[in-house]
Amino acid sequence: MRRAAVSIHSNIAEGATRKGKPEFKQFLFMALASGSELETQLIISKNLEYLNEENFMKLLNSLASIQKMIQGLIKSLV
Repeated sequence: MRRAAVSIHSNIAEGATRKGKPEFKQFLFMALASGSELETQLIISKNLEYLNEENFMKLLNSLASIQKMIQGLIKSLV
């Protein structure tokens, strides 16, 4: 889960240093994919009772917020 969470930010940072919008968008899509991976891991953690409902929802809502920001950034790069 830590690896997936760090990967989101790392892909954004790496993409921002690339030449041109198409490459940046590619890295933003990879960041979204890492977010989806993390979401799956959160669901599994909840189902295995490693997370209680309150913590699960806090983390899931934070992730959803980050995913929306990334999607907005992708749309702005049209």
